[in-house]
Amino acid sequence: MAELKTKLTGASVDEFLSSIEDEQVRADSYAIAGIMEKATKAKACMWGAAIIGFGRRRYRYPDGREMDWMVIAFSPRKKNIALYIASDFDGFEDLIAQLGKCSRGKSCLYIKRLSDVNVATLKKIIKASVRHVLKNRAKN
Repeated sequence: MAELKTKLTGASVDEFLSSIEDEQVRADSYAIAGIMEKATKAKACMWGAAIIGFGRRRYRYPDGREMDWMVIAFSPRKKNIALYIASDFDGFEDLIAQLGKCSRGKSCLYIKRLSDVNVATLKKIIKASVRHVLKNRAKN
């Protein structure tokens, strides 16, 4: 089996964030980091080369394999900011409908900039995602 690229590293989150060239993406990334840190009560850590994760949990695949994983995370990409969140909690669809301009994948929420979304709603989504993951981590 190939080695995972997304694993906890000792790299500096601040160095990574301060190296973001786009000033708005850099400012938004610092703001998102603050929101996620407050929601998890955990310091930011680099996971792989470009993912900022908060908290740690043990993730178990359906086939029984296990790995260390973050509770919640984000990554400032060239096209958008990817937020890695749980989306299977009650009320998620209602919150997404109130969020504003975004797109999404199975466990990702993509935003171009914070000014495109309702930040209060984003905070609710992040808090609910963290609660859901922590509540269900014993089941994984």
